[in-house]
Amino acid sequence: MGYVLRPGFLLPPLMFTPEEIEALVLGSRWVADRADARMRDAALSALARIGAVVPPDLRDEMEAEALLVVPGAPFPADRVDPALLRKAIRTERKLKLCYRDEAGAASERVVWPFALAFFDRVRLLVGWCELRGAVRHFRTDRIEDAEVLEARYPTRKAVLLKQWRESHEKTPPGARC
Repeated sequence: MGYVLRPGFLLPPLMFTPEEIEALVLGSRWVADRADARMRDAALSALARIGAVVPPDLRDEMEAEALLVVPGAPFPADRVDPALLRKAIRTERKLKLCYRDEAGAASERVVWPFALAFFDRVRLLVGWCELRGAVRHFRTDRIEDAEVLEARYPTRKAVLLKQWRESHEKTPPGARC
């Protein structure tokens, strides 16, 4: 729901510190280079919108930003649109996955997806796996097919994410996913 402003009321310009501008530009450039096409477009669109409303001196700062993202190795191709995975996470819906492990063995899983993790060379879907009765990490490039089910999962996404984070804080750094 939006707010209606009274006539004559003006919002102050969107203000950021130079370091905040650097963070926004660098983060958006990283997303544009390392995420899927929809996220790339969203990152570039967000930067353009921010640039349109910040004062001219901050806009100049954004355009002259010298923090660069060096293109990395290409991600393995995803067979499933990551937007579908994000939708399942956002709406807290169960996902039916056809998945191939590292050895190529296929399995069907129903998972409760609650996070996507972006690494330098792969993306992981993090979710509670009904088959294993535990949190599992699924490389998105190994997901052969995915279907968002009508069923919501019984635990809130925020709770699952909190439990996952707490369990990883106790894991030795070399043993993390």
